Amino acid sequence: MATQQARPGAVLAVSSLAAFLAFLDVTIVNIAFPALSAEFATTSLGALSWVFSGYNVAFAALLIPAGRLADLLGRRRVFLAGLTLFGIASVVCALAPTAAVLVAARVLQAVAAALLAPSSLALLLPAFAPERRGFAVGTWGAMGGIAAAAGPALGGLLVDGLGWRAVFFVNLPVVVVTLVVGATVLAESRDERSGLPDPFSVLLLGAGVALLSLGIVSGEDGGWTAPATAVPLLAGTALLAVFVLRSARVPNPLVELTLFRLRAFAGATAGYLVFSAAFYALLLANVLFLTGVWRYDVLAAGLAVTPGPLMAAVASTVGGRVADRFGARASIVPGALLFTCGCVLFSTLIGPVPAYATTFLPATLLTGTGVGLVFSGLGTAAVAQLPAGRYATGSAVGTCARQIGAVFGISLLLSGLSAAGTTLPPFRTAWIVMAAGALVAAACGVVVGAVRAQRMDAAVRPVPARASARDCSARPPSTAG
Repeated sequence: MATQQARPGAVLAVSSLAAFLAFLDVTIVNIAFPALSAEFATTSLGALSWVFSGYNVAFAALLIPAGRLADLLGRRRVFLAGLTLFGIASVVCALAPTAAVLVAARVLQAVAAALLAPSSLALLLPAFAPERRGFAVGTWGAMGGIAAAAGPALGGLLVDGLGWRAVFFVNLPVVVVTLVVGATVLAESRDERSGLPDPFSVLLLGAGVALLSLGIVSGEDGGWTAPATAVPLLAGTALLAVFVLRSARVPNPLVELTLFRLRAFAGATAGYLVFSAAFYALLLANVLFLTGVWRYDVLAAGLAVTPGPLMAAVASTVGGRVADRFGARASIVPGALLFTCGCVLFSTLIGPVPAYATTFLPATLLTGTGVGLVFSGLGTAAVAQLPAGRYATGSAVGTCARQIGAVFGISLLLSGLSAAGTTLPPFRTAWIVMAAGALVAAACGVVVGAVRAQRMDAAVRPVPARASARDCSARPPSTAG
């Protein structure tokens, strides 16, 4: 069943709010760590870190199975269920009497976020004509970046004024509004002829991504060769390799490998991976620099990084329109180069003496603009050539790459700072590494080409399961340049 949706503005608002919720909770809790440590003083810091790591690992591991579930059972149904579960989990987090309950509730939140992210984008696409999808997808995609970037500032305000439990209660008004409006304006769509995916593939992918993410998180203390890091990294890589081999042989795989024959999809997935590593590392690095080197308090540091997400919000709209008119490459490449320039400014201009207006602010405006342009372009490219029956699954692949990149970037940053200390030189090095990552993302934009949403869209007709591989491997009409 696939129904052309009405009221595209309302659908865009609902989908974007859901993306905002899912990605806000990746970073908003980080700023509350000192307060959590004080509240649960008898819990070790390593155990308490699973408040963050548990969310990230579960979110990454479940995205692709959740996307396929939405394609199969119905995107609206999965979206509303995920939103309801997210609200319930947020309440449990806010009322958690122990650290163990908080960690368990955060994992439940991640399950809900994994249901929300791909289904919200899959609901959004049919509401817009192909020539306007770049704008819509750009807005949706940038909301995730804006949420992640705004998390420290919003979290700082809430923790400073109301305590750490407020960072979970703040989700509830957004959940209620989105749920009410979503139930009213969203139309159901699904791929009715797609059977259940291979269950063993679901286990392989979920376990592989979880172990890979766990290994990356364990490397934060600099011990990349330690058994606690190396074993899950190797095991996760092996399981993912088996997943790829099995996907090529079973009749109804979780993810059709032929999707990666689409140049735009493959390039966007790689771009998400490398750019997210640079972007999420930058978010954390800047807060740590401001509080550790310039000695800003938490609230001041959160406010200092706010201009970045504001610029990302503006640039995302511009980037979506550019992608609609000129193709995704025209948004990704300039955005990645602006982000690179901002990181170079961070590395070369900033000194040990605070000089926010003349050094930090110009650099963060450049990186924020780059984030909006890159994510809007990647969002357009990731879904532009997909068959309608794989909107949720395909978008989940990109979001999963984005999340794994975020985990890797943050862990690599913390590993470097753990080895070198929170003085200015390691931050300079980190900013240069982030600039290099953005340059790789620019190269991915070149690979993507001038792809735009297909204009011969067949009214979002679902793709039969057995025919999907053939259809995915076919070259789309005049979309890549």
